[in-house]
Amino acid sequence: MTSERVSLDEIRKAARRIAGRVERTATVDSPSLSERLGVPVRLKLEQRQTTGSFKLRGATNAISRLSTKERARGVVAASTGNHGRALAFAAKLEGVRAVICMSRLVPENKVAEIRRLGAEIRIVGKSQDDAQEEVDRLIASEGFIMVPPFDHPSIIAGQGTLGLDLVEQTPDIETVLVPLSGGGLAAGVAAAVKGLRPSTRVIGISMRRGAAMKASLDAGKPVAVEELRTLADSLGGGIGLDNQYTFAMCRDLLDDVILLDEAEIAAGIRHAYEAEREIVEGAGAVGIAALLAGKVRAAGSIVAVVSGRNIDMALHRKIVSGAWVE
Repeated sequence: MTSERVSLDEIRKAARRIAGRVERTATVDSPSLSERLGVPVRLKLEQRQTTGSFKLRGATNAISRLSTKERARGVVAASTGNHGRALAFAAKLEGVRAVICMSRLVPENKVAEIRRLGAEIRIVGKSQDDAQEEVDRLIASEGFIMVPPFDHPSIIAGQGTLGLDLVEQTPDIETVLVPLSGGGLAAGVAAAVKGLRPSTRVIGISMRRGAAMKASLDAGKPVAVEELRTLADSLGGGIGLDNQYTFAMCRDLLDDVILLDEAEIAAGIRHAYEAEREIVEGAGAVGIAALLAGKVRAAGSIVAVVSGRNIDMALHRKIVSGAWVE
């Protein structure tokens, strides 16, 4: 494992590359959460991104940096759903072959959307690690270029452009709540925000079930965890025992990590729908959920990154109607 970092300058270059190719999503006031917390709370509505999540930023940046020879080889990635959808979209725009490897834990609605975008799909095993083994096999046997979901400088820099947005849209930002999984988003946002406003706190939010980055940070090194079903399915999977970037960046840049149980995540989804009029998946709702659960203390303005909307709508209906049970 190395301790390489993605710089603010690299994030700024990524912003120039993806300009016009991704949405610059809004950051809006949340009167309901502001009243509840007693401080200004805003929501970064990244679920309104073209493919329904922030992942399009990193995927677009990564595809744009491929050489002509690399594009001809095609790209492959393991995904819990949203990275695969973003990579399929970005690759299709550039005429690049894409193969997405996923485990059986990935919800069918996410698999179907990736298939609709024209990517080839491999369903392998019951974990992100199993899917990664298929990626490695395809690289060795067919020469694909791997575009990983988080631990890659082009991906981290692309996700970091969201942090540039946050500082510009909310200059007085004091605390950022960012969903935390493999750490591509959290590392990129933290590098951008702290590069521009060093005093701003950046807090990673994850689920209790299989929180690989939290377990790794506690252990002081990347560790394997069992991947479990969770409402925050996009946050599942390990961080890679040979992690090159995101572990060290999250270790050095995050001010705290907060974990949520399934009922708290469900409450975040319900609040997003009922009070904010937004359809949000579990991973996208964790910032809201942490605020509702009283797990965030802040004296100044807060921005919660709402990272995605790609939830199975039958599950969403159960959650917002109160019919869902853990």
